[in-house]
Amino acid sequence: MRIRSIMLCFTSLSLWLSLSPMASAADEAQLIQSLNVYRSQAQRCVDQAYAELPPLVPDPRLVLPVEGVGDLQQALSRAAYPMVNVQAIRLSGPRDAQAAMAVLRESFCKVVLDPQFVDVGVSRVDRDWRIVLARQMLGGGLGDGAAEGQKLLALINVLRGQPRQCGSQSFAAAAPLVWNASLASVADSHSRAMANGNYFDHRDRDGHTPGDRAEIAGYAGPQVGENIAAGRDNATKVVDGWLASPGHCANLMNPQFGELGASYAVDPRSDAGIYWTAVFGQP
Repeated sequence: MRIRSIMLCFTSLSLWLSLSPMASAADEAQLIQSLNVYRSQAQRCVDQAYAELPPLVPDPRLVLPVEGVGDLQQALSRAAYPMVNVQAIRLSGPRDAQAAMAVLRESFCKVVLDPQFVDVGVSRVDRDWRIVLARQMLGGGLGDGAAEGQKLLALINVLRGQPRQCGSQSFAAAAPLVWNASLASVADSHSRAMANGNYFDHRDRDGHTPGDRAEIAGYAGPQVGENIAAGRDNATKVVDGWLASPGHCANLMNPQFGELGASYAVDPRSDAGIYWTAVFGQP
């Protein structure tokens, strides 16, 4: 169980203004939206590359008072959030969500780009902010990798059955995907590699891309795509996260893909606990 709290303060000559609850709530929602836009694109932070990430999910249990929280673990326990990892960021000075996001990009990019965090809560009083990012304990009831992969397939095919907007791209309804055992094996191996190696990336530790891994496994299709996720404890949450991310959503809806293999792996020693991979192929 990991808990960390960090704080950054700023001096400003501007007049501090009291905001109405409605205005404050709008800025808090805007900051979460800005965080998710930032996470939806591949980024570099402190000379490290970060893959596109699904969005953080707002959770009211993580909206903690800006002041006087005390022990963070106890606060989340009282809020009935069964946390595994949590990190709280305190900012003092940003006048609005845009200014707060600029500080987060500059000073806390490694935190907000950490794939282990899947939930978020933001609170604000005047120019004081608290941003809480967390991951809760895994729920029970997961089947084996193949069974959960088949659940992903079924959920994705429901989504493909109707037109959809993925960011700026419009997609018509697409034909359902069919299960491919070779791609499922590729997905299972990559999920296990991420879980056991405690990393989150499309490129594995040997430098292989999704296309490389599919080719090595004997898949002969001309095009391969991959979605990955971490920290989400069931197939529905995984697909919801992908659907809310333009790049992941585009893979879900891509009419050129006709096959899918998917799986997950768990390693309690890893930061995110659980890792998912879906590999799309063109027959």
